[in-house]
Amino acid sequence: MNGLLTILNANEDPVKDASALALAALGWLLADEARAHRLLDLTGLTPDRLRDSIEQVETHRAILDFLSAHEPDLVGAAEAIGVAPETLIAAQQELHR
Repeated sequence: MNGLLTILNANEDPVKDASALALAALGWLLADEARAHRLLDLTGLTPDRLRDSIEQVETHRAILDFLSAHEPDLVGAAEAIGVAPETLIAAQQELHR
């Protein structure tokens, strides 16, 4: 043993984790005007509706669905937030449960 103990949090909420990933990816999406417009166009969100629904799981689903539909964006967002693209897909699946 290395002398370190790991305490697992049995109360982890996978939906909160998935939502946190969606919001991190949203930051990357909104950093580029063309990507941001495409997100709004394809999800049907407006800037006001996005602001008003930022805490809703439905919006988090829309963000991850948008990314999963276009691999270059999925890969770019994953790289920007420091996770594997598969992690974003797993988050998307978690939010659809």
